Amino acid sequence: MGAVWEWDDSLFLGTAAYYRRGRLPYAPGLAAVLATVLGLDGRGRLIDVGCGPGTLALSLGPLFREVVGVDPDSGMIAEATRQAAVCGMGTKARWVRARAEELPAGLGTFRVASFGQSFHWMDRGLVAAAIRGMLRPGGALVHISDLKSETPSLHGLPHPPAPYAAIEELVRRYLGPVRRAGRTVLPNGTPGDEAVVLARAGFAGPRRYVVPGGQALERTPADLVAWVFSMSYAAPHLFGERRDAFEADVRRLLQEVSPSGRFSERQPSTEVFVWRKSLAEG
Repeated sequence: MGAVWEWDDSLFLGTAAYYRRGRLPYAPGLAAVLATVLGLDGRGRLIDVGCGPGTLALSLGPLFREVVGVDPDSGMIAEATRQAAVCGMGTKARWVRARAEELPAGLGTFRVASFGQSFHWMDRGLVAAAIRGMLRPGGALVHISDLKSETPSLHGLPHPPAPYAAIEELVRRYLGPVRRAGRTVLPNGTPGDEAVVLARAGFAGPRRYVVPGGQALERTPADLVAWVFSMSYAAPHLFGERRDAFEADVRRLLQEVSPSGRFSERQPSTEVFVWRKSLAEG
């Protein structure tokens, strides 16, 4: 495998079914904060780029007339379609299987474009320019992620903390020390400096908001197995014939850490950066 990573369609292959159970949700006040900050009132359109199984798009759906989710993974699109039907948004939500680099793809104009921890997987300059052209004057690009600088306190929680570091070490034992990503590796991790990219693309801002978390959460072994298999660097297909052995080792580790089968952690806070397209632009 070469040292330079290039996107391929196996990046999140097989992870979609694990997302909803495995990944922690964004802080519960996120939709309310965005409604206030952006003046959202149930009108306008949202495009969620790199939408995955629709988690963010569906949680923000009530704030818009229509939501469009874009993702290159067919499993993610299928899961988003199922979840939209479950939550009664089947007629409001539209799902498009495409890479962000293929935008605008005839999708029209939008009031808001959201990126939920997805921008770093893209050709960011190309995508930022395309999104700016798709936003209506005064529209917003919203970059949403867990607050990475936060270390939530585990004090007072009733169960042992989820052993994430030990699970990740187990992944390295099976897949090697360099992070896997699709058919190749990420020797230097994913890129940062979103602010430089978005400012260069002509966006104004950003305005930063933090939606507080901290709520106590309970997790089970099934939740934590789903968490690890939802990650691109531990996608089920990467383990090949050793997948079942890996899962058995994860479950053995979890049993050793918490014989009761219950784990505690705290809801992470959510960090939001809002970038604007000028009202004067067409």
